[in-house]
Amino acid sequence: MKPTLPRPSLFRAAGTVAVALIIGQLTGLVSRILVARAFGTSPDLDAFYAANRVAETLFLIVGGGALGSSFIPTFTAFLVRGDEESAWKLASGAATLLTLALSLLAALAAWFAPQIVRYALAPGLFYNFHLYQLTIQLVRIQLLTAVLFGLGGLTVGILNAKHIFLTPALMPAVYQLGWIFGILILSPALGIYGLAWGVVLGAALYLLLQLPALMKLRGKYTFSLGLSNPAVREVMRLMGPRLFGVAIVQLNFWVNIWLASQMTAGSVSALTYGFMLMVMAQAVIAQSTATAAMPTLSAQYALGQFDEIRQTLAGTLRGVLLLAFPAMLGLMLLSKPVVAMLFQRGSFTAASTAMVAWALIWYASGLLGHAVLEILARAFYAFHDTKTPVLVGAGAMTLNVLFSFFFSRLFTQNGWMPLGGLALANSLATLLEALLLLTLMNRRLPGGLPRSEIFSAFGQAALAALVMSLCLLLWNRLSGAFSPWLVGLGGVALGGMMYALVLALQKPPELQKLVRRFRC
Repeated sequence: MKPTLPRPSLFRAAGTVAVALIIGQLTGLVSRILVARAFGTSPDLDAFYAANRVAETLFLIVGGGALGSSFIPTFTAFLVRGDEESAWKLASGAATLLTLALSLLAALAAWFAPQIVRYALAPGLFYNFHLYQLTIQLVRIQLLTAVLFGLGGLTVGILNAKHIFLTPALMPAVYQLGWIFGILILSPALGIYGLAWGVVLGAALYLLLQLPALMKLRGKYTFSLGLSNPAVREVMRLMGPRLFGVAIVQLNFWVNIWLASQMTAGSVSALTYGFMLMVMAQAVIAQSTATAAMPTLSAQYALGQFDEIRQTLAGTLRGVLLLAFPAMLGLMLLSKPVVAMLFQRGSFTAASTAMVAWALIWYASGLLGHAVLEILARAFYAFHDTKTPVLVGAGAMTLNVLFSFFFSRLFTQNGWMPLGGLALANSLATLLEALLLLTLMNRRLPGGLPRSEIFSAFGQAALAALVMSLCLLLWNRLSGAFSPWLVGLGGVALGGMMYALVLALQKPPELQKLVRRFRC
C-alpha cells in the first residue's frame, strides 16, 4: 500500500505560521521603534548594526540557511518511512557538530575582531577611534548569539518536520522581547551596550523556550559527532553548496556595510531600518507559506507525488503574487509617511526619516522578487537539490556586489543619496535570481509548472495594484499637508480597499476559497 502523508492542511499550517509571524513582526516593529527613539540613525547605532552582522553571518552560514535547508528534507524522509530512531540519531549528530563548529568560529571571530572590523566589515568606522573600539566590543558581545541561534534553528527544523509550527514561529517575537528589555531596562545605564546584551538575552530565550515542545516529542539524544552516520554525511554533503550560497549572500551584506560605513553617518542604520520594513512584509507574505510548504514538499517528493508537488507550488506562488504586489507598491508610494509615523520621535529626526524612506523605496521595489524566491528556493531544498539555488544565488549575489558599486556611484553622480543605490542593487539582483529559479523549476518538474494559473494570478494582481497605485498617487498629492499618521494610515486603508475591490471583481480562486472558509 502506498504510504499516506499525515499532515495538517497546508492552508491551516500557513495561516498558523502567518499569525505567529505577524506577532513576531509587530513585536520587532515595537523594538525598532524604541531603538529609533533612543538612538535615531546615530553613529553608535551604525556600530551596533555592523557588529551584529558578524554573529548573524556565522549563524546563517552554519546553522540557519545551510543546515536548515539540508537537515529538514533528510530528517523528514526518515519520518515518512516511520524510521524514528534514524531520524533522532541524525538530529543528535547535527546538534553536536553544530555546537562545536559555531563555538570554534565564534571564538576565532572574537580574537580577530579588530582585523575583521578594520579590513572586512566597516573601514569607515576605523577613522573614528571611539566607533572603532565600540564596534569591536559589540562584535564580541553579540558573538554569543551565534551558538544560541544555531541550536535554536536546528530545533525549529525538527519541530517543523513534525508539523509543529506555532511554537517555532512565535520565537522571533520572543527574541524581540530581548531587544525591548535591552533598550528599556539596560540601555539607560549601559547605552548601546545594553541593547547588545538584550540581543544575547533574546537569543537565549529563542532556544530555551522551544525545549519543552522538543522534549514532548520524546526523541532520544545520543552524544555523537555522527560522522559514521550516512545520514549525517548526507546532510553535510547537502550543506556544502548551500553553505557557499549563504556565504555569497552574506558577502553582499558585508559589502553594503563596507560601502555604507564610508557614506554619510547613519547610512548603515538607515539601510537596516529600510530592509527591516521590507522584510516584515516579505516574512508575513512568503515566509509563512514557505515554512509550512517545505515539509509538505519534502514529504511529497519522498513519496514521488509529482502532481501534488505541481499543485502545491502553483498554489503557493499564486497566493504570494496576489499579496506581494500591493505590499510592494504600497511601501514604495507611502514610504515617507510610514517611516515618519513609525519612527520620527526622540533621536529619530526628519533627516533620519528622509534617509530611511529613500532606502525603503528601493528595497521595497524588490519585494516581489524576494517573496517568489522564498518559495522557489525551499522547493529546491525539499527536492534535496541545494546545488541549483546555490549556483543561481551565487551568480545573483555576485551581480548584487557589482550593482552595489555601480548604483551607489550612479546615485552619487546624480546628486541622490548613494545608500539608495545599495538597496536597488539588492532588489534587482533578487528579481533576476527569482526569475531564473522559476525557469529552472518549470524545467525540473515533470510536466512543468501550471504556468497559465501563475500568469493569471500575476495579471490579476498587476491590474488591481495599478488601480491602487493611481489612487495612492492622488492621495499623496491631496494629503501632503496632513500629519504622517493620517497620510500613512489613510493611504494604507485606501490602497487596501481599492486593491481588494478590483481583485474581488476578478474572482481569483484563492479569494473564493477564503470566502468559503469564513462562511463555514
